[in-house]
Amino acid sequence: MCESGARPQIDEHGWLAGVRRVASPNHDARPPGVTVDTLVVHGITLPPGRFGHGYVDALFTNTLDSSAHPVFAAIADLRVSAHALIERTGALTQYVGFDDRAWHAGASCFEARERVNDFAVGIELEGTDDCPYAPAQYRRLAGLAAALLRHYPAMNRSRIVGHSAIAPGRKSDPGPAFDWAAFRRLLDRAAF
Repeated sequence: MCESGARPQIDEHGWLAGVRRVASPNHDARPPGVTVDTLVVHGITLPPGRFGHGYVDALFTNTLDSSAHPVFAAIADLRVSAHALIERTGALTQYVGFDDRAWHAGASCFEARERVNDFAVGIELEGTDDCPYAPAQYRRLAGLAAALLRHYPAMNRSRIVGHSAIAPGRKSDPGPAFDWAAFRRLLDRAAF
């Protein structure tokens, strides 16, 4: 994401410096007066259980070939996005500026507020509920979370949650394979 030892920086438009960008059309402006104060951690793999194929880029840019895999026929017409994806290698791609509203949470509620997309940043991790996430992903996520905490003063560690916490019964990601304790230890060590 940045040179070794450098802290990730978010610019005045909500973009990280020095990361791969693939602009998603699936976003819009946040409602006026809404404060960004929550980070939602997701898990995604396309096709299910397979990594490193570039299909997440295609999903988030509305170019997913419905004939490339049987599962894709049901999702190719979805209009979804996340702010960023962290691959198994730790590579980071940003799709939507953090100041804009990405379409990642769906029907959701957090602390009695619905429409979590309005006030949250959504980060996808390439993975599944039952496959351990890679150490490089935890390191990258901790660095990114630290940058977001610096950039958005209303966001705090207690407001970093999984998709399952804002859409219980509907979503299970990032799942039991995500090691929250390991992530929080890395976040504690991240430079603020």
